Amino acid sequence: MLGGELLQLQLPPDLLAETLADSEGNPLSSVIAEDFELPIVFEDDHIIIINKPTGLVMHPAPGNRHGTLLNGLLHHDPSLYSVPRAGIVHRLDKDTSGLCVVAKTLESHTHLVRQLQAREMGRRYTAIVVGEVPINGTVNAPIGRHPRDRKRMAVNDKGKEAITHFECEERFLGCARISVKLETGRTHQIRVHMTHIGHSLVGDPMYGRRLAVLPRQVATVPAVANFTRQALHAHRLELSHPGTNEWVSFDAAIPDDMVQLGDALRYVAEEALRDDASNDR
Repeated sequence: MLGGELLQLQLPPDLLAETLADSEGNPLSSVIAEDFELPIVFEDDHIIIINKPTGLVMHPAPGNRHGTLLNGLLHHDPSLYSVPRAGIVHRLDKDTSGLCVVAKTLESHTHLVRQLQAREMGRRYTAIVVGEVPINGTVNAPIGRHPRDRKRMAVNDKGKEAITHFECEERFLGCARISVKLETGRTHQIRVHMTHIGHSLVGDPMYGRRLAVLPRQVATVPAVANFTRQALHAHRLELSHPGTNEWVSFDAAIPDDMVQLGDALRYVAEEALRDDASNDR
């Protein structure tokens, strides 16, 4: 090759169908586009940045074929039928809120997937966890399917490499707010890793610890007792823009339910300090 040549690749029909499929392997052509408002914070010819609310599922799955982010994206931009998984390159759990990026073209999709594979895309989360978490730390432990419960993930010697960095930003009574940076992107990674080191996320219905592990004055606070999703929000996304190669970043404010949870925990902690000070007099 001398340079300047044009190469064309024709994928076999079966491989093309596999490429243009949702997360369950169903062809995108079988997914119904649905009209509902998407929480878009940025869009241009190359990418869409979504601030996903809690409760929104990203991909259709058995028993949940409608109302997902993918359904909405296909209505918002029908050209996404020609992009693998309608441009979704990384996932957030149903009840995790925050930022995710969608590729609008095949070229952008390839660009973003390569960033993920090279661990160049920055993904930062805010979480509220149980226990006296260290000031900072790194969890480097492989994650794979749970040996007995296929719906769960677990630290598993036969799993894939998984690395999570965290810093404590605020201490409450019996729990803390932390900032988390992902180096890899395994399913349920933050939830599994924090549980593995004894600091599961407040409200996590799958991996969380019982309210009994919290001080009584914390566990009985309605904002805590009634918090039934994992306290996890993807607050920052940093990436190389596929169209310009410029480094760009996006931020999403902490959602109201986590703000209220933090306020309640802060109030209880301050009350405990006032009580201690009063008893010392």
